[in-house]
Amino acid sequence: MLYVVPTPVGNLDDMTFRAVRVLKEADLILAEDTRTSSVLLHHYDIHTPMQSHHKFNEHQTVGSVVERIKAGLNVALISDAGTPAISDPGFMLVRACVEADIEVQTLPGATACIPALVNSGLPNDRFCFEGFLPQKKGRLTRLNQIKEETRTMIFYESPFRVVKTLQQLAEALGNERRASVSREISKIHEQTLHGTLQELVTHFTATPPKGEFVIIVAGKK
Repeated sequence: MLYVVPTPVGNLDDMTFRAVRVLKEADLILAEDTRTSSVLLHHYDIHTPMQSHHKFNEHQTVGSVVERIKAGLNVALISDAGTPAISDPGFMLVRACVEADIEVQTLPGATACIPALVNSGLPNDRFCFEGFLPQKKGRLTRLNQIKEETRTMIFYESPFRVVKTLQQLAEALGNERRASVSREISKIHEQTLHGTLQELVTHFTATPPKGEFVIIVAGKK
């Protein structure tokens, strides 16, 4: 069986009892970065062998992992933070397992987008997850596509592109569109700021962004 196991996006206490048990009982853990994951495993006294599984090698490793599961191994997939396959490696392996009639169990657990959405105070009865905007090719096309979106939108962004992304969202959707920016979710310096896109541009232009960011933008009325 393949287990997809969410890991904390910040506070290590956000691990579930079930997630710890599955990682301890698995035959192998596939980790996005074994050095990062070793901190989590050490914290919970987990000694299961690890193997790297990231966006640069997943094309080559998926086939062998599927064969090892078919041979009888229970494999757990984790990423550096949050739920695997959500803006992280994992989709290709899950798809391959489904196609090979291998059972997949995805545990509920930590993810950055839902806390940020709820914190935003924007409508969350209907929303869409946009993840990371394309860095270069296709970026303007994607921005044009969301102009008519009426649902609340969720974006992930690195601190190095937060201001640029907010500026481009303001240009595409209007300076007065309501939004929020959450950073360092579940960490010591967790913070959520609310305002218009222009107000958020002004704030982060004056205050250099630090940490991992989730941008929530209201849909078109």
